[in-house]
Amino acid sequence: MFKKVVVPVDPGEIEFARKAVENAVAMVVPGGEIRLVSVMVPMGGYVSEFLPADFEANLEKETDDRMKEIAKAIAHDGKAISTSLRMGSIYHEVLDEAQEFGADLIVISSHRPAMSTYLLGSNAAKIVRHALCSVLVLRD
Repeated sequence: MFKKVVVPVDPGEIEFARKAVENAVAMVVPGGEIRLVSVMVPMGGYVSEFLPADFEANLEKETDDRMKEIAKAIAHDGKAISTSLRMGSIYHEVLDEAQEFGADLIVISSHRPAMSTYLLGSNAAKIVRHALCSVLVLRD
């Protein structure tokens, strides 16, 4: 059993992350904490030129609201569930969040690997390789 568990979640693919969230809830001790983390990847300057000025701020607010809805929906007694919205590279931000939170486990959902994953490495693979705590990778 674990005291602090980080679960990376894409609010646009909550069904994909459901298994990771359910496993985190089952693996955290009573009184433990679960941190749902979502990472927004910054848009390049060229792309952002074609979007409304407030697009990124609106997307950030929508993502934060969705994360809070997800946390509320899975709230279980004795287990504190919080959210974190970060901006940057997915695997860097997940690793930073886990370290700052003091996580003893990261639970990740992962798509089946494609050939490009073997050559370049996926976010899940990079998290497993560089995490300072245990990592559970759940295949879809």
